[in-house]
Order: sequence, then structure tokens, then C-alpha cells
Amino acid sequence: MSTVFFSVSPPSPSFPPQFHFKSFKHLSPLKTTLKRPLLSTTTRSSLHVDPLESDPPLPPSVRTFWKWLAEEGVVSSTCPVPRRLWINPDTVAASEIGYRCADLKPWVAVYLFLIREKMRGNLPWRFYIDILPERTDSTLYWSEEELAEIKGTLLLRMTREMKEHVESQHHKVKEEIMSRHEQQFPSSITLDGFLWAFIMPKSRALSHLRGQLVMLPLVDLINHSASITREDNAEEINGPAGLFSWDLLFCLKSTMPVKEGEQVVIQYGLKKSNADLAFYYGFVEPNTNRDSYTLTFNISELDPFHREKLDIAAANDLGETAYFDIFMDRPLPPAILPYLRLVALQEADAFLLEPVYRKSIWKTLELPVSHVNEELVCKMVIDACESALSGYRTTVEQDEKLIQEGNLGYKLEIAVTVRVGEKRVLQQIEGIVKEKEAQLDKLEYYHERRLKELGLVGEEDETYCQPKKDSIPTL
Repeated sequence: MSTVFFSVSPPSPSFPPQFHFKSFKHLSPLKTTLKRPLLSTTTRSSLHVDPLESDPPLPPSVRTFWKWLAEEGVVSSTCPVPRRLWINPDTVAASEIGYRCADLKPWVAVYLFLIREKMRGNLPWRFYIDILPERTDSTLYWSEEELAEIKGTLLLRMTREMKEHVESQHHKVKEEIMSRHEQQFPSSITLDGFLWAFIMPKSRALSHLRGQLVMLPLVDLINHSASITREDNAEEINGPAGLFSWDLLFCLKSTMPVKEGEQVVIQYGLKKSNADLAFYYGFVEPNTNRDSYTLTFNISELDPFHREKLDIAAANDLGETAYFDIFMDRPLPPAILPYLRLVALQEADAFLLEPVYRKSIWKTLELPVSHVNEELVCKMVIDACESALSGYRTTVEQDEKLIQEGNLGYKLEIAVTVRVGEKRVLQQIEGIVKEKEAQLDKLEYYHERRLKELGLVGEEDETYCQPKKDSIPTL
């Protein structure tokens, strides 16, 4: 096992885990892996990097970046990255604009810090920022013509919503901070610049065991590989961070054997769908286990039992709107059917919402409640799938033919892979539920189960007027 050590920062607020799309701005933007891997191993499992001796030579900015790392003591047998070179919310708080950003969300403050440093071009960040790509293949950078290829997909919705979010945050920062403190903030921080500052940490920041995200020069060049099937590639240990200093070190491990000279790679996230990979990093995998679709359901505000249903959902970590990620060839999420049965409860079954049933209601909802309720659940899911499938511009068969013919452009390949994957999952869900719908008359519902529990139904389903003698508790 190969191990590389990097310093880590003290704990700060927890953020959703993001992973990193690795490229230099001077290398081809259409490739998601480095043509010249910078991180590889030696027979002693230490870090072996020698870009200054590469043939053909690397771009001047990369060579300068490497020299800077060497001068900062990063290029060594243990590769500690000093705290002064990390970029995270703590970095912003300690900077000269920290007090200006105190009321911003932590990572919005990082966006502002990054674009400001890019515009200023000052040390110590200049050499690092100079090698960051100007653009990535994230769908945030796709043209309207390119986005048309993912019409109907969740990826398109995600892209549109995130663009609106970035625009609103840029407007907020511009109005509340930049315009009021023009001496500290260049007037040329545009929406495009702010978008760049948004996607860099989203695609490059590395999370460690404390749940914090941090951008680490050199470390964030680690590439992804589908061959890595584990995510336990990092841990924290105490170790030497310099000649006379001791600190927490970020330990990056290869989870599989690496031969001498091979590139060190990691897994960006086993739970990420192809839509996630396309959005954050600008690539997809051909594996069907990355195919996913998120079904969304909600408790209507017009529901006469809205408050009761909302309380029950909240008690089970769900809300008025619930999102269920469903992957190809995997079982439905355990909570989806109880939630839908809750949503579908009507007058005849509303007694289950009474306080006396609250402690056991979710367990009750894990099994069919009534024929009417289960029929409505099936209808809700089937309608959702058919509605989603009607929004795509192509069929599964048309997309499969395009993939078989090959010669797709890079972005079109991403688009086709994502949209066909979503449609396959939707068809899978619809097939499962239609099969269930066909068996509704054969299911056992709440009243039948309850009668059996009370001993009022015999082995041949005959119904007794009173409990059998052996079912009556002895005093």
C-alpha cells in the first residue's frame, strides 16, 4: 500500500462532501485524466514526482508551481503541506477580508476569496491559482445547444438551479460587500469569475475524516479511477510537519497495490451518479451502477391531514418534500413505500394517524395498509415515471443505437450516457411497481394482519366472532 502524507487543518464547519476534477488549465479541457501523472510511487512507497524532467516538458506555469512547492518544503519524503498554503473557510477568516465575510456562508466566503486572489495575482496563492483550469467540462459551462442534449434529465435541472444559485450569491456579495468596500475588491469580479470560483472548490476540495473541505495544492491533482472500489483513502495522524514542528498530517492512501511508477488514484465517491460526476467533474462512467434517478414526492398542503402526516414524516427524518435516489439494479430505498403510504392515507385509513398509533405507525406503513391505499401508491409512482420519461427528447433504443455506433463527441457522450441511464432506471422502477400493482388482490393488508394478531382469523382465513380461547391472555 502506498501512503502520502499531507498536513490538515483543525476542525471547522461541516460541508457536503465534494470531490475533485483534476486538470491543468494548460492541458486539454476535454480530458479528465492527466496526460502526465504527477503523483506516482517508488519501490519505497514514498511520493515520486519529477515533472521538471518530463519529456515533452510541462507548461511553464506547472514547472513554476513545482519549484514553488519545493521552496515551501512540500516536495519531500513526507510531503507536508503547510497550513499557510491551505484554502478553506479558516483561511478566509484569517485573511484581510475575513471580517468582511463573517456573515457569508463559509463556502461563499471561499468563492469570494479565490476570485479576489486570482484578480490580485499575489503570493502565496499565485503559483497555485495559475495552474487551475479556466473552465472545466462541468455542465455549468455547457452552451444552450449542448444543454439541449440533456433535456428532461435531472442533470439539466441541477445545472439550471445551481446557475441561479451562483447568480444570486454573486448579486448578494456584490451588493453587500464588494460595492461597499471597493478598495479591497476589484470591480471586475464578474458573474463568470464568480462561477469559476464556485466550481473550483466544488470540484477540487478534498474532505478528510473531520468532515471539513480544504483545497490543498498538489493534493488536489489526484485523479479518479473506477477501478478503486473503496473510499477509505485518507486518515489523520500526528507526525513531523517540518524540521522542528509537529502537527496533524493528512494521510492519503492507495487502497489497492500500486506498482513503481504508476499513477496514484482514488475514488471520488461510490454513491455518486453519472449526473453527479458530469456536474462536478465533467466526465461519466459507462458502468450501469452509476445510473440513477431521484424521485420526488410531497405531502400536499391541501391534504386534510397535512399536519399529522408532516409530524410523522419528520419523526422519521423526512420532510414535506422527500427525495429518493434510486440506482440501477438496486432495491428501492427502504423509506419510499412507507412515505408514499403515508402520503396516500385517506379517510378510510385515517384512524392510523391518531395519537394512539403514533409509536407504531411507521412500522405499520412498512407493509400494505389497504387495497385503496396501495393502489394509489402504485399510481403515484407510475405517473411520476411516465411523466419523467415523456420529457426526454429520445428513447432508450435511440440512445443505445447512438452508443453502439460510437464516434460521439465528448460532451454528447456524457449527455447520452446520463439520459439513457436515467430512462433505464425509470423503466426499471415502473416495471417493479406495475408488477406489484398486478398482485394487489393477493396482498395482505392491515385489517387482515390485525385480525390475525387478535386471533380472529383462523388458518384457513375463516373469521371468528370472538377471539379463540388460546388467544385470550390469562390473568
